[in-house]
Amino acid sequence: MKTRSILFATLALTLAVSVTMPFGAIAAEEIAKADMAQMKSTDAAAMSTGEVKKIDKDTGKITIKHGPLDNLGMPAMTMVFRVQDAAMLDQVKPGDKIHFVAEKANGALTVTKMQTDG
Repeated sequence: MKTRSILFATLALTLAVSVTMPFGAIAAEEIAKADMAQMKSTDAAAMSTGEVKKIDKDTGKITIKHGPLDNLGMPAMTMVFRVQDAAMLDQVKPGDKIHFVAEKANGALTVTKMQTDG
């Protein structure tokens, strides 16, 4: 009997909350959760720092001495990346300090965003 009373009390409380809480508040809460998820995914692809060591326009590749790539779980090192857009290679020269985002795309590490420090 006691369990039945608790069950009815819980049901009544749930019903009362759902009736008194406006739909807009629920929708706003869901939107806020989606915004937070988007912010976290943006943080995952935060820009890394590096120095351009070599550019190979024929193959669309760039060699970068970089700090840790947190979004890829990689330590600091020097390595070759593809670039998402070959025009990116026209914006830099060896020795330039850059901020960039590298992602794994089609099985290759690819620079998807890049800007110089100048």
